[in-house]
Amino acid sequence: MTLEKQKTAIIFAVPALLMITAFFGNLFVEGWNWSPFDFAIAAVLLFGTAFFINLVIRSKKPLLTKLMICFVILLALALVWIELAVGIFGTPFAGS
Repeated sequence: MTLEKQKTAIIFAVPALLMITAFFGNLFVEGWNWSPFDFAIAAVLLFGTAFFINLVIRSKKPLLTKLMICFVILLALALVWIELAVGIFGTPFAGS
């Protein structure tokens, strides 16, 4: 396996492990009550983030630029996740 494929495998393994953890948490942790829609949204967010980070890492940009772009991508993921979880911005996506 080439180094490029190993990097891609690691990048996509992280969201897969997070989704597996959430699945088992949903089964065994009392109070953890995700619906199938919650899993779908989490998968889109996590694997979409992994996809964009993979694109950035494979680009020909300088290392510092790659790091800054990846930081912005991860910050956007965190803000969207937090908004969906607790509604810090008060948008309609946060629910009731």
